[in-house]
Amino acid sequence: MFVWFLDHPFAAFFLLSYLAFLAGNALASRREASDISGYYVANRRLGGVAVGLSFFATFASTNSYIGHAGKGYEYGLPWMTMAFMLILFTVLSWKIVGPKTRELAASFDALTMPDFLAGRFKNERSTGPLKISSAIVIVLCSFLYLVAIFKGVGHLFSNFFGLTYEQSIFLALAVVVAYTSVGGFLSVIRTDMLQGGMMIIGALMMFFFVTQASGGVGAILELAERQETSFVFDLNGGIPFFVLLGIALSGSLKLLVDPRQLTRFYAIRDGQAIKTALWISLLGLTIVQLCLYPIGIYAHFLIVDVTDTDLIVPTLLTSGTVFPSWASDFLFVSILAAAMSSIDSVLLVAASTFYKNIVAPYVLDSKPVFWTRTAVVLMAVVAAIFSIEPPGDIIEITIFSGSLYAVCFFPAVVLGLHWRRGSSLAVLWSIFLGISTLFVWLSLDLNETLHEVFPALLVSLTAYVVRSMMSDNNNSDIQISSQSKSA
Repeated sequence: MFVWFLDHPFAAFFLLSYLAFLAGNALASRREASDISGYYVANRRLGGVAVGLSFFATFASTNSYIGHAGKGYEYGLPWMTMAFMLILFTVLSWKIVGPKTRELAASFDALTMPDFLAGRFKNERSTGPLKISSAIVIVLCSFLYLVAIFKGVGHLFSNFFGLTYEQSIFLALAVVVAYTSVGGFLSVIRTDMLQGGMMIIGALMMFFFVTQASGGVGAILELAERQETSFVFDLNGGIPFFVLLGIALSGSLKLLVDPRQLTRFYAIRDGQAIKTALWISLLGLTIVQLCLYPIGIYAHFLIVDVTDTDLIVPTLLTSGTVFPSWASDFLFVSILAAAMSSIDSVLLVAASTFYKNIVAPYVLDSKPVFWTRTAVVLMAVVAAIFSIEPPGDIIEITIFSGSLYAVCFFPAVVLGLHWRRGSSLAVLWSIFLGISTLFVWLSLDLNETLHEVFPALLVSLTAYVVRSMMSDNNNSDIQISSQSKSA
């Protein structure tokens, strides 16, 4: 590894500067993360620029730079559908979820999603089971997402440093645990600001050099003339379009209901900051997604016989023919930043939810920040171990995680914010029946013709609406109505 640094002076400079920033920022943020509100949501005083950069940076991780970028090789131009859906759902997230979530989270003093749901559906006997059930779902989905990100970082470090895949994973583990556990949410937001800027520059550079090496942007038309790549222009060439549409929907719905995205709404300071954050996050995510999604398509000019699309970007970066050395070095650090920006947020959400909503109600303790930091370390270690033998590729794991989030929380979050009716039992019904439908659909292999998110989400929404209409409890309706007016 030391020899690698001598051979890559630009990477050594970029990486050491980046790591120095992470360390300094974590120590500076530690002073402001001494209590639970500061550690979990930075005392709800963050501005629009910071939150906007963090919103897109934490969403666009190695799943974008390695997973989504490579998947275009297999799925062709229809894969761009997902990029456009992510852009659309970013707007929807800030328009229909963000403002009311900020108001209600502050009024409920919610620090986690289970807290938020309990505040929305308060004074009901089933609120306790709702908090536990939603917390378990969040920890499980976060764990799956962490495994996927560690897989991407493992491939990246392995290709660059010449380390084994396992060594690469635990190197990344050491870095992210150090600054996330120390500095908390404020440290995450501050590092996301730097990482977001690096990710935008990196995406632009990747698109420029890959298309240049392929013969220019217009070279893509040549793929239609080749028999082995003509599927690139076929709507159902790489995968049935309705299945692809389900994949895109699963990934996009996370922007509305993923706790790591919603936490940004809990922490933002006011309505004006929300307007600023919308445009910042929309600009950043649009640039990154539209630059990265075509990479796998152009890779047909540069790589042949690909069996694992997660290896396309690491292979291009280390080929020596696509990128100049300084560019590949910078891109290495940029993709590392993309991974770190998601790992830290997911870790913090999982650890805070695990401690506050699963452990704390049953164990009286006066050191919540200490134990949350401990949970950060333990969850990261377990996820890193499981990523050594992951259950699928990056996209498969992250999309499945997105499907779980969508069927469990879309009714509770979106309908819960904009429909007067609702109850904790309705949320529990939607979670149980939505998950059951998801697994039954997968077990019968019906996802080969229609993605599982469609039937599962339909059942989840129906269960929520039907059970809400059956409920005589209007306390939650009064809460949301009065709070929205007063805010």
